[in-house]
Amino acid sequence: MRGGRLTGAQQNALDELWPYYGIGHHQTVLDFDDYFDRRADVIVEIGFGNGESTWRMAQQEPDKNFIGVEVHQPGVGHLLMALDANGIENVRIAREDAVGFLQRRIPADSLAGIRIYFPDPWPKKRHHKRRLIQPEFVRQMARCMAAGGILHLATDWQPYATHMLQVMQSSQAFSNLSPTGDYCWRPDWRARTKYEQRGERLGHEVRDLLYQKLA
Repeated sequence: MRGGRLTGAQQNALDELWPYYGIGHHQTVLDFDDYFDRRADVIVEIGFGNGESTWRMAQQEPDKNFIGVEVHQPGVGHLLMALDANGIENVRIAREDAVGFLQRRIPADSLAGIRIYFPDPWPKKRHHKRRLIQPEFVRQMARCMAAGGILHLATDWQPYATHMLQVMQSSQAFSNLSPTGDYCWRPDWRARTKYEQRGERLGHEVRDLLYQKLA
């Protein structure tokens, strides 16, 4: 769990809104229909930051259920505020490590999609082993996803994009949706965030990678 300085509004959101939107820390596998009080495709967003992309996707795709996973409390508080302000009810939040969350809480073959936008690139070579996109994590995501589900990765750090591409090429569970076998155009469902726009001003080229889970 990552701390950080909470604003008063963020703390109030955690106190008042977490009981509705939050997923508690348990060992049991989630019953999606129970948490959302309806049956719909479920998409998990890992590392949502301040939640800007999360609530916008949920607003644009009301027919889907979204689970956001994030360890940074101010980011969680910020997303809770946005969900409340925009009357969005098809989002739930897990405030824990994504690796353990997928392993313990997500049923096999259950997700319609996983989205991971701008994860920490860990640019120094000695830190590459800390990168989220690694063969074992890809195997875990494959276990969780239903056949036909979409895995969407995005980064503005070209060396990490190359790393992602190499890791995904080694997986037999996914098919690259790029017509050129590498990167895709940004799909409509991924809104451009302030973070992304700042990176572009610094000359960072954003890469989107889209994969479909094979049967």
